[in-house]
Amino acid sequence: MIVVTGAAGFIGSCLIKKLNDHHFNYVVAVDDFSKQEKKNNLAGKKIKEYVHRDVFFEWLKHNHRHTEFILHMGARTDTTEFDKNIFDTLNVSYSKHIWDFCCRYQIPLIYASSAATYGLGEHGYKDDESLIPQLQPLNPYGESKNEFDKWVLTQVEQPFFWVGLKFFNVYGPNEYHKGRMASVIYHAHRQIRDTGAMKLFRSHREDVADGEQKRDFIYVKDVTEVIYFLIHHRKNSGIYNLGTGTARTFLDLAKNTFKAIGVSENIIFIDTPEDIRDKYQYYTQADMEKLRSIGYDRPFYSLEEGIEDYVKQYLQKGQYY
Repeated sequence: MIVVTGAAGFIGSCLIKKLNDHHFNYVVAVDDFSKQEKKNNLAGKKIKEYVHRDVFFEWLKHNHRHTEFILHMGARTDTTEFDKNIFDTLNVSYSKHIWDFCCRYQIPLIYASSAATYGLGEHGYKDDESLIPQLQPLNPYGESKNEFDKWVLTQVEQPFFWVGLKFFNVYGPNEYHKGRMASVIYHAHRQIRDTGAMKLFRSHREDVADGEQKRDFIYVKDVTEVIYFLIHHRKNSGIYNLGTGTARTFLDLAKNTFKAIGVSENIIFIDTPEDIRDKYQYYTQADMEKLRSIGYDRPFYSLEEGIEDYVKQYLQKGQYY
């Protein structure tokens, strides 16, 4: 059986759909399951067992012999939360316990890291593990992900196969519950539907024009495709970037969202909120050479393709993946 933590969340639920599509039906879903708005993410999926995250380690003691893989997608992902204790508990300590169990029982592990670890990109966006101790994340969320990455790299005892994935800007179905932390595309669709216009953050740097801020946006279906590849690959352990390798502007994103919806462009620029202004990334682009070097050769959705699929097949229909 395959265990997915954060199962009711955005990436976790999409990953279960991917596994089901390939006839992996003995899936164990781990989460707290308390948020009603996340329940639709798991509706219709084939799940063998639901395990609350608070009793997961006790469950694993009794079920480790039947556990083929742990896909650890569970985390607190709010970049605007500044209570470090929350991240220490949910993102660092919990992940360390999972690592220790995977070592003890030799269970392969894939866990979610984040491009938030790169901070302002002072050291670039190459997934060179020797650079990880030098990275300077901009918020407690990014710090928690980097702390765990650093800890992992110091461990002598390891699962026989493990991978940490630095997710860049993931978007796609099943993020309805994420509120402020949902993707820009999700918010764009809602704004355009409700007001006929879309708001973008104004640039507060002289060298970057309004809307020309760039991010590496990756469709969640590509994320699940890479994880599915790694489940079968089971070699070349390490920490890898997971983006498309192509940075695109927020203007590109906005224009393609208007196009997918089928309405005329109406873009309004607003000031970036002061609470995130000095921590705002103006550019991210994953260096994808490392993942390609171990044999992953599938093309990624372009921004145009991903937005069209997301808007037309999910957002406009209120559908889940």
